[in-house]
Amino acid sequence: MLRRSNNSRLDWARGRVFVQGNVAAAKGPRVSAAIAAWLLLCCGMVFVMVVLGGLTRLTHSGLSMVEWQPLSVLPPFSEAEWEATFAKYRLSPEFRLVNSDMTLAGFKGIFWLEYIHRLWGRTIGLVFALPLAFFFLKRMIDAPLARRLAGILLLGGLQGLMGWVMVKSGLVDAPDVSHYR
Repeated sequence: MLRRSNNSRLDWARGRVFVQGNVAAAKGPRVSAAIAAWLLLCCGMVFVMVVLGGLTRLTHSGLSMVEWQPLSVLPPFSEAEWEATFAKYRLSPEFRLVNSDMTLAGFKGIFWLEYIHRLWGRTIGLVFALPLAFFFLKRMIDAPLARRLAGILLLGGLQGLMGWVMVKSGLVDAPDVSHYR
């Protein structure tokens, strides 16, 4: 049984995690456990995102989606939509210089991985932002913790923006993504 001092953020006792310090103490261990579970879920989702990002890089799927539509979550459904999306990809340097023999079926393979990667990022944002707002409005977390968590949310959004900057860098001349361009 590991037990830290009362000043620590986490108190491991009897196999349960209690978030202390910045959580309204009057709400009790159930609130602490709910907040801890939410944050652990978000950490797990970030881990999955890192794996998806690695697979996207290893399969060179990141440049398959040549447009950034942060509010659009629907992939192409009809054959005409797939053809239109593939036509946009055929204009990219990656298609012209690396994948000029790619068929629509091959394109769908790389498209889906990047699509899932981007959709997962949006899902993480919602799973983080909505409970954060709920916990703050219900006064289950105090303002200092809410500010820190809002900062983490902002960093996550900036990471998504940085991802698009990297993809956009590969849509200009060279079919490689880089955060240095």
